[in-house]
Amino acid sequence: MVLNVTLMICWIVVLSQRSLWGALTIGVLAFTLILAGLSAWLVLTLKEIGLNNRQANFVDSVTHELKSPIAALQLYLETLRMRHLSDEKREEFHGIMAHELQRLDNLISQLLEVGRLDALGDNEEPVNIEVSALLKQYAETACLHWKVEFEDVFTFETVPVVIQAKKIVLDLVFSNLIDNAVKYSGVPPQVQVSVKPHGRSRVQIQIANNGTGISPDDRKKVFQIFYRGGSELERRRKGTGLGLYIVNTLVKKSRGRIQIKDRQGSDAGCTFEVEFPDRIDPPPG
Repeated sequence: MVLNVTLMICWIVVLSQRSLWGALTIGVLAFTLILAGLSAWLVLTLKEIGLNNRQANFVDSVTHELKSPIAALQLYLETLRMRHLSDEKREEFHGIMAHELQRLDNLISQLLEVGRLDALGDNEEPVNIEVSALLKQYAETACLHWKVEFEDVFTFETVPVVIQAKKIVLDLVFSNLIDNAVKYSGVPPQVQVSVKPHGRSRVQIQIANNGTGISPDDRKKVFQIFYRGGSELERRRKGTGLGLYIVNTLVKKSRGRIQIKDRQGSDAGCTFEVEFPDRIDPPPG
């Protein structure tokens, strides 16, 4: 590109001195087209390099996510076979094994969901859903998953709001956002959830936590497939980089909007703000 610009400048200087305006015009156009082609090639190459890096991180994270529960299952199974354990210890091991199997099932389900996002919910009719109740349901599930107390973690500021939507879509969106809010919270974890009407026919949901937050540079990138900030070896929490991609895709497919903001009243943490259309207001009176 530098060579192309240098040659173009020399071409302009030499031909302008000789007043060869036709050749000058043709040359400048040719050099400009070459420069545009090189710029497009550079942009595409950088995008491909970025995608390859994200895919490499994705393979590393999925490999870890698959190996960890399998290794745990193998260890506990061998222990159960080789040793005589008390009923209490055996029950404890069974519980841990069930948890690891559920972890494997969740990972496989998430991988399958990415492959069918375009058709997800196409055969399901929209139903009336009370948003606050659904959020509380997934908050309780996340607390069980991360072994924390619901009352200690969650604060809800909601009003009863009903929207018409496909439940499988809302299930995937809210389960991912709520689980991530607890997963990436600080110590002790604190998550604030608010639900309120917005505009003429939309509902706004905000989910904020007290974690380390997401830098402004990463706030759009985290919705890209495979993207996870930082190195796989340095992260405090493991994952696949698919959850927010699934959320973003489904929200847009539902004619909604999602963005990441600073957490109000605090320097730590961040807020995921989601808007869905098709709010159903109660009849007047």
